[in-house]
Amino acid sequence: MRRSRQRDAILSVVKSTDCHPTADWVYHEARRRIPGLSLGTVYRNLKVLCELGWVRCYEGPGGVSRFDGAVATHHHFRCDRCGEMQDVDAPVDASLDRQVADRTGLDVRYHVLEFRGLCEGCRLERRRSSGSEVEDQH
Repeated sequence: MRRSRQRDAILSVVKSTDCHPTADWVYHEARRRIPGLSLGTVYRNLKVLCELGWVRCYEGPGGVSRFDGAVATHHHFRCDRCGEMQDVDAPVDASLDRQVADRTGLDVRYHVLEFRGLCEGCRLERRRSSGSEVEDQH
């Protein structure tokens, strides 16, 4: 693969954050480094970087993709309200890959586990808007 200034800047932006940015966020950050950069160039390069395995892409609600520069297998939490993604510091159970492969005959290379709920900010906002200081219990 041929390196380019644009691709290097886009990769650097994605790897410099743990916020799991959207392509639009990457575009705005990369334009600080390369003012003439186009949104189409960002989308094309993100696709290439994902195909190369240098960045991971996670599809979200409404078709909004989020990108992750941490390509080692790890888990995520996604907020049902704002869509924010966070890395979850919990061990990955590689035996699950083997169990599924053994049961199905599929070539399982890794799995993606996503926890869902409300992030701290949305939880606090919900509490403020409901006028309740008591946390909902499930």
